[in-house]
Amino acid sequence: CVCAQSLAEQCRENLELHPCKEIFSDCRKALHDYLRRAPFSDYQNSMYFDRFLQWKMLERQPITKDTFRQYRVLGKGGFGEVCACQVRATGKMYACKKLEKKRIKKRKGESMALNEKQILEKVNSRFVVSLAYAYETKDALCLVLTLMNGGDLKFHIYSMGTPGFEKDRVQFYAAQICCGLDHLHQESIVYRDLKPENILLDDNGHIRISDLGLAIKVPEGDPIRGRVGTVGYMAPEVINNERYGMSPDWWGLGCLIYEMTAGRSPFRARKERVKREEVEKRVQEGEEEYSDKFTEDTQAICRVLLTKDPKQRLGCTTEGSTGVKAHCFFRNINFKRLEAGIQEPSFVPDPRAVYCKDVLDIEQFSTVKGVNLDQTDNDFYFKFSTGCVSIPWQHEVGELNGTSFPLLWPLLRGSLQWQSNTITQSPFLSLSTLQHPEVSIANSRVSSCSVNSVDSMSNSAP
Repeated sequence: CVCAQSLAEQCRENLELHPCKEIFSDCRKALHDYLRRAPFSDYQNSMYFDRFLQWKMLERQPITKDTFRQYRVLGKGGFGEVCACQVRATGKMYACKKLEKKRIKKRKGESMALNEKQILEKVNSRFVVSLAYAYETKDALCLVLTLMNGGDLKFHIYSMGTPGFEKDRVQFYAAQICCGLDHLHQESIVYRDLKPENILLDDNGHIRISDLGLAIKVPEGDPIRGRVGTVGYMAPEVINNERYGMSPDWWGLGCLIYEMTAGRSPFRARKERVKREEVEKRVQEGEEEYSDKFTEDTQAICRVLLTKDPKQRLGCTTEGSTGVKAHCFFRNINFKRLEAGIQEPSFVPDPRAVYCKDVLDIEQFSTVKGVNLDQTDNDFYFKFSTGCVSIPWQHEVGELNGTSFPLLWPLLRGSLQWQSNTITQSPFLSLSTLQHPEVSIANSRVSSCSVNSVDSMSNSAP
């Protein structure tokens, strides 16, 4: 029809001018408007709708520690250990970030923990780690996240030979970080803690941004303020406690490109012991130095990202992330292929290597004393422990081959004993009737995993 042709032309035009995940929004809306009428009525009366309800009920099964097998400790978070785990029913491997209840309460970290969990649910990006499950045990709140076996950028920069990377590797990681920041910014979320420890590699050499504990949603037209981040990576406007929007993240990208190239951070030498006040003074007043490791375009992008005035900084003008991606530093990056996940990485981790500390080298947490939990705490735990997240769970089940499906049958038989009248009364019926073509079946929720120390205000040099 004429309408379909018009929408197709509009999509082609948008694809050329501004390729992003929203280019099909008008087509999707038109399709949903059509599907929510007669086709959806037919669907409700079919066997496929009954099967949909069964899968939704399976998706909503209670999640406990018995859902998983626990494996070795990978590292430490701000409130507890991070360990590898495996879903018993599917065999899928994840990282489990444990937030000790008493440690959260002692450090008044409830709002920070809940904020991270809610942001992880909201963001759906191949460049940000995904939240698959959230549950509680007697002693801890648990976030089950994407398992990133390739280690973090800090390990690769400083523990794999000569500090720093070759230019093509810097370009690839910087481009993926740029895409991750772009996806966060599209949701009005500023990350605020960009540093090598928080960038993780997967088995194939692709990276994801992790640890969203300091991320926050910025109200439209209402910049925020807050002196949070890691010393040496905080932007001048953050140090000065000025109002800001997304500008600190582009400063952080400049710091990362510099560090990946030079093998040291821009405002502090490797292992230099210096007071926080001195580092902040360097950030506010000093100029970074460029060695012969920096090509002309690498130096150029660092200078425009490390501009002290956020109004003049690359990424903070009206062009936004488009201006960053258009910089000559990224001339060899095909961002369309990168967004699709088909751009070949310049480095692939060795599957036989272990890119993290030995278990014996990971410092143990001390016991928290003098903290008692009460009903108010239980109310908070109820908000936090929401079970599985729809999109990652559906991907997990979708990855099963035919021989693995019998693993799920006991769950189906044990929990889905319903009659036709049960289906008729199901809350999913009204939910789907109201929202179906949006398929809020898969409420867009996603995630993050940091297997590193999360002391975001640490003064120690990398």
